This record gives sequence, structure tokens and C-alpha cells, in this order.
Amino acid sequence: QVHLVESGGGSAQAGGHLSVSCAPDNPSYCRHSISWYRQAPGKEREFVSSISSTGIQEHSSSVKGRFVIRQDFGATYTLQMNKLEPEDTATYYCKLHCVLLDQDYWGQGTQVTVSS
Repeated sequence: QVHLVESGGGSAQAGGHLSVSCAPDNPSYCRHSISWYRQAPGKEREFVSSISSTGIQEHSSSVKGRFVIRQDFGATYTLQMNKLEPEDTATYYCKLHCVLLDQDYWGQGTQVTVSS
């Protein structure tokens, strides 16, 4: 199994930047991709960004050009969020998908608040 530890987030003004990180405690457990989803109050959880096991990134149309994923030293993944908008306010969840095992593991979520 894998446990994901999320960190970062916080508050920023529109136009600013924040980052949220996701650290699998057992990254060698499986070949995996990492995705971020977010959920705003009263709304459904939505896809934000992902990075495949081969490093290919995908981003939703609402964040494309503003968000990017980087893999830091070791197995920590960081979602760098630039040019933040109030609409980016949500709880951000990291998900690890085991490609061959077809298993998903979720982080505990971290809050991002953007004020206008």
C-alpha cells in the first residue's frame, strides 16, 4: 500500500502563486501516475492536473498555462500554481494511480484560498 502526505497550500491574492506537494511514503510500490483534483464548497470534485509515469503532463483547460507539476528530489511531486484566480479556491487532493495494479490512493487534501 501507499500513503500520500500532502503539504503546502494556504492563502494568496489573485495573481499570486502557491504550491501543494504530494509525497508517497512507498513510491517503489508500483509504477504510478500522480494527479491532483480539487473540490470547492458545494461543487463536485474536478480534475486539475496529472503527470504520467513517463513524465507527460496534462492540465484542465481552466489551469493550463498557469499550473505545472515538478518532481522534486526523491519522490515528492509539487503542483506549482501561478497567476492564481479566486476560482482556484478549493481543497486540493493528490491521487496516486498504480498503472498495472489499477489501484488508487488519495491524500488527505490541502486547502488553497485565493482572494480577489
